[in-house]
Amino acid sequence: MTDSIGTPPIPLEHAQELRRLSHDLSNALEIILQTSYLLSTVDLDENARKWRAMLDSGVQKATSINRDLRDFVRTHS
Repeated sequence: MTDSIGTPPIPLEHAQELRRLSHDLSNALEIILQTSYLLSTVDLDENARKWRAMLDSGVQKATSINRDLRDFVRTHS
């Protein structure tokens, strides 16, 4: 069986492992996000603020990719 564009479904055992890994990644990203938030509550010099902004940007991108991965697995399994 394939989807509307011809992609075969992800085997159940692979989908389950991908979901587990995505969940674990979400937990790790949450730690990074909370740490970045806590850093935003203290006075930082200009360089440190730039580093924190880079950290925020990276974690937001990673979170978006992880969400896309979960959507893909859900759609194809």
